[in-house]
Amino acid sequence: MPNVIQAHRTSVNESVLPVAKGEFQPVSVGDIRLWPPVMLAPMAGVTDVPFRSLCKKFSQRGLDGRPKPPETIPGLFVNQMITARAFVNKNEKTMKLARFGENEHPRSIQLYGTDPKYIGEAVKQLVSEESVDHIDLNFGCPVPKVTRHGGGGALPYKRNLFRDIISSTISAASGQVTVTVKFRMGIDDSHLTFLDAGKIAEDEGASGVTLHARTVEQLYSGHAQWEAISRLKEHVQSIPVFGNGDIWEPFDAVRMLRETSADGVVIGRGCLGRPWLFQQLSEIFNGFEPSGIPTLGTVAEVMQEHAELVVNWNQTENALRAFRKHASWYLTGFPVGSEARQAIHQISTLVELRKILNNFDSSAVLPLDAYRLPRSHKGGPKKAVLPEGWLNDQFSNSELSPEAEQLVSGG
Repeated sequence: MPNVIQAHRTSVNESVLPVAKGEFQPVSVGDIRLWPPVMLAPMAGVTDVPFRSLCKKFSQRGLDGRPKPPETIPGLFVNQMITARAFVNKNEKTMKLARFGENEHPRSIQLYGTDPKYIGEAVKQLVSEESVDHIDLNFGCPVPKVTRHGGGGALPYKRNLFRDIISSTISAASGQVTVTVKFRMGIDDSHLTFLDAGKIAEDEGASGVTLHARTVEQLYSGHAQWEAISRLKEHVQSIPVFGNGDIWEPFDAVRMLRETSADGVVIGRGCLGRPWLFQQLSEIFNGFEPSGIPTLGTVAEVMQEHAELVVNWNQTENALRAFRKHASWYLTGFPVGSEARQAIHQISTLVELRKILNNFDSSAVLPLDAYRLPRSHKGGPKKAVLPEGWLNDQFSNSELSPEAEQLVSGG
């Protein structure tokens, strides 16, 4: 990629110094050892096999010709979220979401559930039938249709149910797979749960925790509150703590670890339309100035490669419908006219996509003020929708209805 380094040095990150040798260490999450200490956040409808493979390719490219700590992998790339009840019941859509690439390793997936029985059974099946190596439990979903039934980001408020779900998962895993837990800060600023959630996960035997440093009420608005990651790291000391939220550039990851003492970072919206962020992260954690922001011509090449991976994996060009949202993220901030954008949203073949991309100004550079533009979720703040009386007793044993397990994107 063209080395347009000055475009990286935004006002937010201009003071970040190079990473010194030994400043950060590989992170062991169970039997999985990561360097750089980076995870791809599971995102429904996004982190499928084509996108994971592309992100992983860039991460490995960032290590080309550079020494790598022994027995490490260049990041953990997590499959999109599935719900336990739907997986146990062999729901067709869920089984398709749970697929892995033929040579994908380690096999990592995010699991969501509100019933300890179902989640335990799902874990057993994932271990025996899908040969997964890592399961990430999701308690971060802020979507009202989930939280109104007590699920997602609302669930950790019920400490006993939260503990029972994690206990059931660890027991079913039987030490055969690594289990981590992801959650938000809490329901709102008056009902924070992240310290208790982290301690419960640690006590029950989880191999790591991730904090999305926002509340359910925040949704995806405002700024992630990185100071909460610092507090969690002080509170949970025997397992790795990963920070999630507002990592748009490689320098952000370095700042987060320096400011919070977290062990690693989880990348969500920051890599949408930017899979090369994983190359930049590999470079910066190894003490090198990261590769520059690609020109529009290079972005077009990545778009075409991504689209081809989508078609090959799904064995039909009809799957390009799912690629259209990725196309919008790739082009965010670039000087591309509305006609071209509209045409991409109507593509049905790879040939059509190539014709549109060939008309782009290949030398166009992303404007400095556009690199941190959010992609995908932007909603909030919005008062959390909860079951009636949900906040009356944080220790009550609550059985949630099946409606709490909606097939939705997790936080």
